[in-house]
Amino acid sequence: MVDDNATNLKLASEVLQIEGHEVLHAADADEALALLGRKRPDLILMDIALPGMDGLELTRLLKASLDLRSVPIIALSAFAMKGDEEKALACGCDGYITKPINTRTFPTQILAFLRKDPAP
Repeated sequence: MVDDNATNLKLASEVLQIEGHEVLHAADADEALALLGRKRPDLILMDIALPGMDGLELTRLLKASLDLRSVPIIALSAFAMKGDEEKALACGCDGYITKPINTRTFPTQILAFLRKDPAP
Protein backbone atom coordinates (compact mmCIF):
# COMPACT_ATOMS: atom_id res chain seq x y z
CA MET A 1 0.00 0.00 0.00
CA VAL A 2 1.38 3.37 -1.05
CA ASP A 3 -0.12 6.27 0.91
CA ASP A 4 1.42 9.27 2.62
CA ASN A 5 -1.39 9.54 5.19
CA ALA A 6 -0.57 7.46 8.28
CA THR A 7 -4.24 7.23 9.32
CA ASN A 8 -5.29 5.85 5.94
CA LEU A 9 -2.41 3.36 5.99
CA LYS A 10 -3.29 2.17 9.48
CA LEU A 11 -7.02 1.75 8.84
CA ALA A 12 -6.71 -0.08 5.51
CA SER A 13 -3.85 -2.22 6.81
CA GLU A 14 -5.72 -3.28 9.93
CA VAL A 15 -8.86 -4.16 7.95
CA LEU A 16 -6.82 -6.29 5.54
CA GLN A 17 -4.67 -7.88 8.24
CA ILE A 18 -7.79 -9.01 10.10
CA GLU A 19 -8.70 -10.87 6.90
CA GLY A 20 -5.27 -12.56 6.89
CA HIS A 21 -3.45 -10.39 4.33
CA GLU A 22 0.14 -9.25 4.77
CA VAL A 23 0.37 -5.51 4.13
CA LEU A 24 3.59 -3.69 3.23
CA HIS A 25 3.70 0.11 3.46
CA ALA A 26 5.32 2.91 1.52
CA ALA A 27 4.73 6.62 2.12
CA ASP A 28 5.90 7.85 -1.29
CA ALA A 29 7.07 6.72 -4.73
CA ASP A 30 10.74 6.40 -3.75
CA GLU A 31 9.93 4.20 -0.77
CA ALA A 32 7.54 2.13 -2.92
CA LEU A 33 10.17 1.59 -5.61
CA ALA A 34 12.73 0.51 -3.02
CA LEU A 35 10.25 -1.92 -1.46
CA LEU A 36 9.22 -3.29 -4.87
CA GLY A 37 12.89 -3.92 -5.63
CA ARG A 38 12.92 -6.41 -2.76
CA LYS A 39 9.46 -7.93 -2.87
CA ARG A 40 6.79 -8.51 -5.53
CA PRO A 41 3.30 -8.02 -4.09
CA ASP A 42 0.07 -9.69 -5.20
CA LEU A 43 -1.65 -6.30 -5.43
CA ILE A 44 -0.78 -2.62 -4.98
CA LEU A 45 -3.11 -0.07 -3.39
CA MET A 46 -2.03 3.29 -4.77
CA ASP A 47 -2.90 6.70 -3.37
CA ILE A 48 -3.11 9.25 -6.18
CA ALA A 49 -1.96 12.33 -4.24
CA LEU A 50 1.57 11.46 -3.15
CA PRO A 51 4.40 13.87 -2.39
CA GLY A 52 6.94 14.11 -5.20
CA MET A 53 5.98 11.64 -7.92
CA ASP A 54 2.19 11.23 -7.76
CA GLY A 55 0.42 7.88 -7.80
CA LEU A 56 -0.60 8.15 -11.45
CA GLU A 57 2.99 8.64 -12.60
CA LEU A 58 4.18 5.83 -10.33
CA THR A 59 1.49 3.58 -11.81
CA ARG A 60 2.67 4.39 -15.35
CA LEU A 61 6.23 3.56 -14.31
CA LEU A 62 5.25 0.25 -12.69
CA LYS A 63 3.08 -0.81 -15.62
CA ALA A 64 6.05 -0.18 -17.94
CA SER A 65 8.15 -2.63 -15.89
CA LEU A 66 8.31 -6.20 -17.20
CA ASP A 67 8.58 -7.50 -13.64
CA LEU A 68 5.60 -5.60 -12.26
CA ARG A 69 3.18 -4.94 -15.12
CA SER A 70 0.99 -7.91 -14.22
CA VAL A 71 0.56 -6.83 -10.59
CA PRO A 72 -2.91 -5.29 -10.20
CA ILE A 73 -2.78 -1.66 -9.09
CA ILE A 74 -5.88 -0.28 -7.43
CA ALA A 75 -6.20 3.48 -7.08
CA LEU A 76 -7.23 4.30 -3.53
CA SER A 77 -8.11 7.95 -3.60
CA ALA A 78 -10.11 10.71 -1.99
CA PHE A 79 -10.54 12.20 -5.48
CA ALA A 80 -14.14 11.41 -6.36
CA MET A 81 -14.88 14.02 -8.99
CA LYS A 82 -16.21 13.11 -12.41
CA GLY A 83 -13.31 11.93 -14.54
CA ASP A 84 -10.95 10.99 -11.68
CA GLU A 85 -11.62 7.26 -12.01
CA GLU A 86 -11.19 7.44 -15.78
CA LYS A 87 -7.82 9.21 -15.35
CA ALA A 88 -6.63 6.51 -12.97
CA LEU A 89 -7.71 3.71 -15.30
CA ALA A 90 -6.13 5.46 -18.29
CA CYS A 91 -2.79 5.56 -16.41
CA GLY A 92 -2.88 1.80 -15.91
CA CYS A 93 -4.76 1.29 -12.66
CA ASP A 94 -6.80 -1.91 -12.68
CA GLY A 95 -9.47 -0.55 -10.35
CA TYR A 96 -10.54 2.45 -8.30
CA ILE A 97 -11.73 2.66 -4.68
CA THR A 98 -12.66 5.97 -3.08
CA LYS A 99 -11.59 7.03 0.39
CA PRO A 100 -12.65 6.97 3.07
CA ILE A 101 -12.91 3.22 2.65
CA ASN A 102 -15.99 1.34 3.78
CA THR A 103 -14.46 -1.08 6.28
CA ARG A 104 -17.30 -3.58 5.76
CA THR A 105 -16.93 -3.86 1.98
CA PHE A 106 -13.21 -3.11 1.56
CA PRO A 107 -11.96 -6.69 2.16
CA THR A 108 -14.45 -8.05 -0.39
CA GLN A 109 -13.38 -5.44 -2.94
CA ILE A 110 -9.72 -6.36 -2.48
CA LEU A 111 -10.46 -10.09 -2.66
CA ALA A 112 -12.28 -9.56 -5.97
CA PHE A 113 -9.19 -7.86 -7.43
CA LEU A 114 -6.90 -10.60 -6.14
CA ARG A 115 -9.06 -13.33 -7.73
CA LYS A 116 -9.04 -11.81 -11.21
CA ASP A 117 -6.99 -13.70 -13.76
CA PRO A 118 -3.69 -11.93 -14.49
CA ALA A 119 -3.40 -10.06 -17.77
CA PRO A 120 -1.55 -11.93 -20.51
